[in-house]
Amino acid sequence: MGNVYGDGKFGLSFEIFPPQTSAGDDSLNRTLERLTAYRPSFVSCTYGAGGSTQARTADWCRRIQADFATTAVSHFTCVGSTKDELLTWLNAAVEAGIGNIMALRGDAAEGQDSFQAVSGGFSYANELVALIRERFPQMGIGVAGYPEKHPEADDAATDLANLKRKGDAGADAVFTQLFYHNASFFEFRDRYEQAGIDKPLVPGIMPITEFARIKRITSLCGALIPADLATQLEAVQDDKQAQFDIGVDHALAQCRELIENNVPGIHFYVLNRSRACERIMEGLDISPQ
Repeated sequence: MGNVYGDGKFGLSFEIFPPQTSAGDDSLNRTLERLTAYRPSFVSCTYGAGGSTQARTADWCRRIQADFATTAVSHFTCVGSTKDELLTWLNAAVEAGIGNIMALRGDAAEGQDSFQAVSGGFSYANELVALIRERFPQMGIGVAGYPEKHPEADDAATDLANLKRKGDAGADAVFTQLFYHNASFFEFRDRYEQAGIDKPLVPGIMPITEFARIKRITSLCGALIPADLATQLEAVQDDKQAQFDIGVDHALAQCRELIENNVPGIHFYVLNRSRACERIMEGLDISPQ
């Protein structure tokens, strides 16, 4: 993962999640056919709450690499696992040809109000990063950053210090939580650089295609929707196409400004659909091959 960025290269990447039905599998296959035509640097696959999609995540990573000739990045969390269990999964991932991990602490397990490490497990993502880097030095490792602060962090300075620990432990690149106000990202990037973190900082973009769905997502992750954008979307709550158009136009404007300001790449949270990203690619003059 470390060689995706730098030397004038622009890292385009997409994130998908494992579907729960065969119809969802078929739909995701069609989405990947369309998105991988843009030759992304990689496609990442999420891990599910509490590692609930562990086997499905590994299976989709194999499909991405075998069927779509695209590098896969598997999400991996500390939730509910001892160190030995983490190592067992990592060994299986290597045997399956997975060479890149998005190392995350993970959210609280079902039925818990806050994250609790199991006995013999890890409490923080930097511990997982250190384990991977020690035992699997060839692995590419990505970690998460939060332009608008992790919801559980006491303050922005504490959150940034936690992120620096992940970088120091051996992460190759940092991928941000979604955001809708570029000023938040640029301010975060300034503090990130001042803190001496030297890993590529890649903005994460989730185009708004359904306002109600995005409101649920942002309520969980703490991302803010600019007031003028929210007002536009509130006015068309009964018009799905208008919501899509407004949301995608906003994401395209974000991407243009980010690229003009020399980001190393963009990581798109696509929610297993391709239409929004295809329109953004067209707006950025990126053609499928």
